[in-house]
Amino acid sequence: MRTLSPVQQYGIITANNWAFTITDGALRMLVVFHFLKLGFTTLEVAFLFIFYEFFGVLTNLYGGWLGARFGLKLTLWIGTVLQIVALLLLVPVADTWPRLLSVVWVMVAQALSGIAKDLEKMSAKSAIRVVVPETPDDHSRGEGQLFRWVAILTGAKNALKGLGFFVGGVLLTSVGFNAGVVVLAGWLAVAFLVTLLLPRDIGRMKSKPAFKSLLSKSEGINVLSLARFFLFGARDVWFVVALPVFLQASLGWDFWKVGGFMGLWVIGYGIIQGSAPSLRRAWGSDRPPGPPAVQFWAAVLSAIPALIAISLWREVGNPGIAVVVGLMVFGVVFAMNSSIHSYMILAYTEAEDVSLNVGFYYMANAAGRLLGTLLSGALFLVGGLQACLWASCVLVGLAFLAGRRLPTPPRQLQPAGA
Repeated sequence: MRTLSPVQQYGIITANNWAFTITDGALRMLVVFHFLKLGFTTLEVAFLFIFYEFFGVLTNLYGGWLGARFGLKLTLWIGTVLQIVALLLLVPVADTWPRLLSVVWVMVAQALSGIAKDLEKMSAKSAIRVVVPETPDDHSRGEGQLFRWVAILTGAKNALKGLGFFVGGVLLTSVGFNAGVVVLAGWLAVAFLVTLLLPRDIGRMKSKPAFKSLLSKSEGINVLSLARFFLFGARDVWFVVALPVFLQASLGWDFWKVGGFMGLWVIGYGIIQGSAPSLRRAWGSDRPPGPPAVQFWAAVLSAIPALIAISLWREVGNPGIAVVVGLMVFGVVFAMNSSIHSYMILAYTEAEDVSLNVGFYYMANAAGRLLGTLLSGALFLVGGLQACLWASCVLVGLAFLAGRRLPTPPRQLQPAGA
């Protein structure tokens, strides 16, 4: 079989990642709106995603070790197939089922989906570090290329997750919950076939990593992972459960309108994330981002949820406008934060042990989402959207404090031409 070029491998990995992302976003909207329609509270809906986030934490930790030991192609396959299984498990769910049975069944399916999503994402992100062509004659140029490739993958992925939100809302409205998950499973099965072309040993370490190597020994990776934990907790504490319920219950939006708006938000967020290298060049910065960029964007982000909360508290103007405009500004700044984080984790690691370090990093990412999801459902019951926004402000502040301890990546210390 003809050897695929790095660009071809990148294309296959990205195509699978994009297809997977659409199903992941659509499934989130299907579950949230279907069970809200059945009369579940926001806290009960949040509990449906506990296993999704919890098993994501474990998957990122152990998945990185599996990828390093057996290759990223295997973990990519397992993640895609598990998502198909999780979708098909939801086909028999019926409105007539007892509530406890519905909750347990969906939590199990969401556990598989959480494992699948983080295996696939860890594999795709790690593989990019492996297939980016080296430029030994110009190290700075090589780092810039890595930043661009990562930004394209993550930005487009998030844009397509937004499309998935919209697809989920449309499927629930047009064909219903059960038929909707069948459509998503068929779509992902086609994407799985493309990954059969990838090299078998992509991302596999030459020496088998010991199990104790799961935990990172790098200060940069540990600190960045802590900042990532707080950053994604700050997003999901108001975005996952509180926001769609607020738009539907307080503003009277239909399900498809909520799904469409959230989808457009994530699409815009993804476009900004993918454009981060170009935006930085437009602002006069040609070098890849470092710790000062992490700190700056976290500091800016911390003010936004606080301003939205104050606007709602003081009843300044239309609450819908305050939330929608505030959310758009939050999305732009959060996208810059996330894009820089995604590059920095690869700047702190080498191709040989990339899956171990990326797996550890995304374990922190999943733990932050778990914290945010639980807080989103609980705080909304206690203090509404304002409580969730204040919690977001605090969590971003903690991400900023963590970012102040970041060292300069060793790769950025190498002079051009080294």
